[in-house]
Amino acid sequence: MRIDILSAVPDLLQSFFEHSILKRANERNLLEVHLHNLHDYSAKKFKQIDDYQFGGGAGMVMCIEPILKCIESLQKERRYDEIIFTTPDGELLEQKMVNTLSLKENIIILCGHYKGIDERLREHIITKEISIGSYVLSGGELPAAIIVDAIGRLIPGVLNDETSALSDSFQDNMLAPPVYTRPADYNGWKVPEILLSGHEKKIEEWRNQQALERTKQRRPDLLQND
Repeated sequence: MRIDILSAVPDLLQSFFEHSILKRANERNLLEVHLHNLHDYSAKKFKQIDDYQFGGGAGMVMCIEPILKCIESLQKERRYDEIIFTTPDGELLEQKMVNTLSLKENIIILCGHYKGIDERLREHIITKEISIGSYVLSGGELPAAIIVDAIGRLIPGVLNDETSALSDSFQDNMLAPPVYTRPADYNGWKVPEILLSGHEKKIEEWRNQQALERTKQRRPDLLQND
């Protein structure tokens, strides 16, 4: 899988993809992440990629030309399944969407900045708009990193234990159950006996029940969507 990220400040993302799971994914040739500086595609004297709004108002708007030139240069090399724009008013990122995106082959993610991008790009070029929550950030780089991380860990071979991702929260519209590790008794805080029993069926039943109870308490809306 290949993901191209278009950004006004790509250096913000460089370190994120050079460590841990995403680094391993790249080394195993399972996920390629390429960063593109939109300023490199600007025809303006000082490589400016934003301008004032038509009609007035506070805040600058990202221009069409550098964004479109970058996208078109990438499209000459391969076909893209999605061209994603990170924006607060996009569709909320949820596990079901991540699962679907993980099956794609090539994706472009455009990081928003300033007051956003020229609306004509959203009308004619962008195929999917994604929000990571009902709040505003300084730019779309963090959302882009979150999207890539969520997708990357689902690609077969990225995690050392591929079944781990299948038991994460939200995969089955429930939160994950509590987890414990050694020691079994720490300062009198004990691990539930069932987890020490070695009885796989009963442990699985306990985990399912715990997941259900935790979901009822913390995210009952997930059960309503089931």
